[in-house]
Amino acid sequence: MYKELRDVWQELTGPGGAFEIKEVEVDGIPLRVYASAPRSLREIWLASAGHADKDYIIFQDERWTFAQAHAEVASIAAWLEEAGVGQGDRVAIAMRNYPEWMLCYWATVSLGAAVVGMNAWWTGPEMLFGVEDSAPKVMVCDAERLATFLPNRDKAPTTKLVAVRAKDALPEGVTDYAELKGHGGALPERSVAPDVDACIFYTSGTTGRPKGAQLTHRGCVSNILSLAFWNTAHSMASLRAGKTPTSASDRQLAFLLTTPLFHVTANNCLAHGATLAGGKLVHMYKWDAGEALKLIERERITNVSGVPVMSREILAHPDFAKTDTSSLVSLGGGGAPLQPDLVAKIEASVASARPNTGYGMTETCGIITANSADFFVGKPASCGPAMPVYETKCIDAEGNTVAPGEVGELCVRGSQVIRGYLNRPQDTAEAIVDGWLRTGDVARVDEDGFIYLVDRAKDMVLRGGENVYCAEVESTLFEHDAVAECAVFGVPDDRLGEEVAAAVVLKPGKLATANELRAYCAERIAKYKLPRYVWLLSDPLPRNASGKFLKRQLRDELKVAEAS
Repeated sequence: MYKELRDVWQELTGPGGAFEIKEVEVDGIPLRVYASAPRSLREIWLASAGHADKDYIIFQDERWTFAQAHAEVASIAAWLEEAGVGQGDRVAIAMRNYPEWMLCYWATVSLGAAVVGMNAWWTGPEMLFGVEDSAPKVMVCDAERLATFLPNRDKAPTTKLVAVRAKDALPEGVTDYAELKGHGGALPERSVAPDVDACIFYTSGTTGRPKGAQLTHRGCVSNILSLAFWNTAHSMASLRAGKTPTSASDRQLAFLLTTPLFHVTANNCLAHGATLAGGKLVHMYKWDAGEALKLIERERITNVSGVPVMSREILAHPDFAKTDTSSLVSLGGGGAPLQPDLVAKIEASVASARPNTGYGMTETCGIITANSADFFVGKPASCGPAMPVYETKCIDAEGNTVAPGEVGELCVRGSQVIRGYLNRPQDTAEAIVDGWLRTGDVARVDEDGFIYLVDRAKDMVLRGGENVYCAEVESTLFEHDAVAECAVFGVPDDRLGEEVAAAVVLKPGKLATANELRAYCAERIAKYKLPRYVWLLSDPLPRNASGKFLKRQLRDELKVAEAS
């Protein structure tokens, strides 16, 4: 199977291949690119017009076809142009995953302006920081975000405000979205260069102010092609190896948006590709596993991809067994490691669906690697090989490249790496050296080129001189039948420097003590990796906007004296 993958890889990326790779120089840095890549996201949007009468966006009882979406996007873009938004300007979007998010997004990038994705969980001062940092000419807000920002309105007087889905009378100077939708007009003509900013997404840094990552059109378009490449390559290789990959080729692709559009997982890795392929995007007001199951059945969802805990919650939900999930062809996620036990559970629980994962970052406009179907079942601990537009290496603490198969910090270079951090030249210089992005992830690469993430470099626990990788301990805990959620992190220790700690939530009706969990782990991992401190919690673990567990909050709030 892996030989077939290597052969297919060469055919697809070689001269004349559908995903031929060539090298170009951008700002003095040699980058791998797809030879046939469109120049910009504007071209991606224009190409989707051919899907005219297909469903495109679904939200509760509201529906847009591609034709309706194109008319609305053109109207928004014409209004933005009239409002003074031109190439190189910025438009901030601050809202839930309402349909207007995507419509305003396509209008903005098609003008050659950049979208600023405002975190919908931000407070008023945080929103003000984002506006002052990115200086958008327009900010489109839903009613909640508008109310949050208004107390700071006078500190950003030059940013025009647009309100979406506001039921109350609007303050003076705030434009109703209905005016944008009703403006009318054709999409303004633009020629958008590949290496200008398409969007600015703020990283959820654990300390200090978030950094605005500058994602280019080239990077975003390359990510779409990387996703298409993997789907093509793994299917072709599977067929040659005698496997039968699942497919939704006989019906429209349908993607459930489970994570926020102000992050690359939903926006770049789902919405972009779905738009080009003529798939429909089913938006959720907020994540709820029971509601997700209803939508899977009602809308014949083919692809569900969020953070891994969402797949766990779908499979564990009481309504799972009585819900028709036969439309699913892919279930999984990224943003955090998809533990091997979950790969097996997906494979066993949904007859029509295969497990999938992707590993990437805001700083890579989406994925670095992908793994799915038989390749994921075959290597469930791997996030897959790096996509063709990347060069990769692993380095030690001194910056030296380690030998093949050895563990080191993963670095990547290619057309999907961001231009830098907005207004942060020092941070940019530290993160990207000669085009090489330091991911901050500790990894190893096997003989087939498949990457294994060991842990985040900063999450690793250094216990008495031994490295303990939290992801490994979490994977072991998740294998226990009683564990619903867990997060592993380090806490200070006078003797050893750090000790291993775990916050655990058990499944309803399941029982397990801290000592039973330790004993279970002791049969599977070395003694020094066992959690010394265990908190058995009744409430779900805290998460950020994209669904990742907030380990820093747990570390700060949980008391060692109260652990078991």
